[in-house]
Amino acid sequence: MDFSFSEQQVAVRDTVRRLCREHQHLVGPAEENESLPREVFARWGELGLLGVRYPESDGGSGLDKVSDCIVREELSYMSQGFASSWSAHSHLGIWPIWKAGTDEQRRRFFRPAVQGRKIAGFALSEPDGGSNIRALKTRAQRCDGGWKLNGSKLYITNAPIADFLLLAARTAPELRGEAISLFIVELPARGLVVDKLRKEGIRASETGLLHIEDVFVPDDCVLGERLGTYPVILESLSENRVGVAANALGMARAAFDAASAYAQTRLVAGRRIGDYQAIGHKLAEMSAQIEAARWLVYYGAWRVDQNTLDAATAARVKLVASETAVAVSEQAIRIHGGAGIMREYPVGRIHRDALVYVIGEGTSEIQKNIIMRELGFKP
Repeated sequence: MDFSFSEQQVAVRDTVRRLCREHQHLVGPAEENESLPREVFARWGELGLLGVRYPESDGGSGLDKVSDCIVREELSYMSQGFASSWSAHSHLGIWPIWKAGTDEQRRRFFRPAVQGRKIAGFALSEPDGGSNIRALKTRAQRCDGGWKLNGSKLYITNAPIADFLLLAARTAPELRGEAISLFIVELPARGLVVDKLRKEGIRASETGLLHIEDVFVPDDCVLGERLGTYPVILESLSENRVGVAANALGMARAAFDAASAYAQTRLVAGRRIGDYQAIGHKLAEMSAQIEAARWLVYYGAWRVDQNTLDAATAARVKLVASETAVAVSEQAIRIHGGAGIMREYPVGRIHRDALVYVIGEGTSEIQKNIIMRELGFKP
């Protein structure tokens, strides 16, 4: 197994790095305004970055999961807010449509989303459910010509700017667990109110609270019918955990590079602070943590491409990478000293953003529970 990038994967990395230089000036205002410029989706679509993982025959770029993780890592190096919105759109928001949708659903929703002409989101999390999908309370009730949805959703990325959402709802209250379907809800929709949330982390990525009251969804906007979508949701989450681990890797790299650059130029008693063992050891440990996370992330991506990814492997990848991003960004703040909490330096923003990923996409505790089960223990 060769972990070096192919020429094509290097070309993808270089393309994203050029794009990030092009978009760098947008990051500060987007963070301050807590608002992502919609035009970036069109640019991502133009470069084929929204369809990295999808076949060319379906309008995608026909690349692999390793390439997908490269895009995530580089976008996250620039701004996790931008990367989070990209991820919620290009994977969770449209992957289930590609996987389980009809030809007509792909034409109406998937293809324009891949081109950046429509913005997508994935509405799964709820106020009372946390990381437990089986606790989902939003209900879908049969009606003439379709379904009516009632409930609420919380922490839904892209909801304030989305053209459509994949909304998970329970279709059979008498059945446990798997009686969940995904409904394509076009926005604005009568009965659906989106409250924009203000966040400490990933501020550039817009997030919403959804109030859902008798929202009508026609039959032609239902994925997987009455009982068919639960496995698609689980599969999507497992693969996306490898993806968000790549996001965490990008944040860790950015924090380390900022700390290393500061340690090169900041002088104390005539010496660079990086030459003091207390600081040098921090940088050495951060470097080792990042290298370990990098190997694990791209091993996970390789497993996806080999169609051998299992839930426990995905959990290990996500657990290690997300905790690394938090630890490295915290040490980066310490190395900066007082400057670390000043907005002129990126490390405070990176740390706030990194904290999101020990919670989002399944908390670290959820990842440990998944690993425990694989080891034969019952959490």
